[in-house]
Amino acid sequence: MTKVKVGVSNRHVHLCKEDLEILFGSGAELEPDRDLVQTGEFASKQKVTIKSEASEIANVRVLGPVRDYTQVEISRTDSYKLKLNPPVRDSGDLENSEKITIVGPNGEVTKESNCILATRHIHATKEDLEKYNLDANKLYTVKVGGIKGGTFDNVNIKVKDTYVFEFHIDTDDANAFMIKSGDELEIIE
Repeated sequence: MTKVKVGVSNRHVHLCKEDLEILFGSGAELEPDRDLVQTGEFASKQKVTIKSEASEIANVRVLGPVRDYTQVEISRTDSYKLKLNPPVRDSGDLENSEKITIVGPNGEVTKESNCILATRHIHATKEDLEKYNLDANKLYTVKVGGIKGGTFDNVNIKVKDTYVFEFHIDTDDANAFMIKSGDELEIIE
């Protein structure tokens, strides 16, 4: 039986350097507020507003470090408020995703395709794959116990040398199963 800890991800934004400077001013840098479980990643002090033609959500955290692309990750519940229909995608797979505007204190950025619902995924190193007999080319099921137990299907594995073994889901998934960051779940075939 392979156990994995949960990391619940709230709505957030990843910014490229160019968009960071448009939103927060020339020469702006992300200021770490607190470290995330994944090595080198952090929640920054910077927050933005995300908006569609129908609505907006304020105080959305920017995560660091700066990336090569700008991406907004929301939950399905957020999409109802914003009246958007973003696809479920891996991070960075933005082609034909939803258009959204990001508003910062110094400007705003609108991209035609930058808003997604993130796939459920497990972060792992090559050593984790060997240790737990997992295959990065397969999809897995993660089992939840408890009064609102069930399974998460179609869970992929992302591999990187710096990753910490962790199962990432959004707030809608966590709330549906009454689980929180740090809870342990079981990976099954």
